Amino acid sequence: MARQTFWKGYLKLSLVTASVSLTPATTEGNKVRFHVLNRETKNRVESRYVDSVTHKPVADRDQVKGYPRGEDDYIILEDEEIEEVGLESTRTIDIESFVPRGSIDWIWYDKPHFLAPEDKVGLEAFCVIREAMKANDVVGIARLVLYRRERAVLLEPQGKGIVLWTLRYGDEVRKPSTEIDDKADIDGKLLTLMKRLVKEETKDWGPTMVQDPIQKQLKSMIRNKQKSLKKAAPAKKTAPVKSTGNVINIMDALKKSLTAEGGRKPR
Repeated sequence: MARQTFWKGYLKLSLVTASVSLTPATTEGNKVRFHVLNRETKNRVESRYVDSVTHKPVADRDQVKGYPRGEDDYIILEDEEIEEVGLESTRTIDIESFVPRGSIDWIWYDKPHFLAPEDKVGLEAFCVIREAMKANDVVGIARLVLYRRERAVLLEPQGKGIVLWTLRYGDEVRKPSTEIDDKADIDGKLLTLMKRLVKEETKDWGPTMVQDPIQKQLKSMIRNKQKSLKKAAPAKKTAPVKSTGNVINIMDALKKSLTAEGGRKPR
């Protein structure tokens, strides 16, 4: 099935422009989704905006955005007023600057998208921009209106295409809640055993490592219900692990792990 293009516009660097399109690089299409039903009638339950005081439904034309400035006191903003403070063009990815590749910490990355040339006319311009970024080992920074908000985006060359990442806003990224003592002493023997364990547990990456077992179980349960139309047997509860009251010794745990993995006793 072809991926659905959800944005079309232009990639621009100075005077070089290419017609491009965006498609999401990830999907939640396989995720099990449920509707909320009325248990008695089996009809779907609708969600509506209602007035918090009168409890009457509010029509779309009567809904307006308000910024709170006090208790039950709001500054009213019309959609047209909000749109005026946005980008002049919502259909152009204008690269403003470049930063060294890898200089932006992973925590700023939000959602990935595939950026591709939309026609043969813009193909050469697209490829020139991509190869120039590769040659200088940099990524581009631009702004774009996506998901109803203006966002900073990062453009990273990848293979024959470009991946566009939306970046989190500055006030969305928190600092670590605790500081880690980087001067703490590490037992040399403990580190040696840990290195061995890490090495033995190292495997080649594959998508199977991040499969969702809950989704699999839900789909299986739904299939069984469809076949039998009977209530599924209640899931067995896992017996709680009894605490011994002792603090786990990391060295002993590592030795046991290595013994179980390699079938040999660590020296």
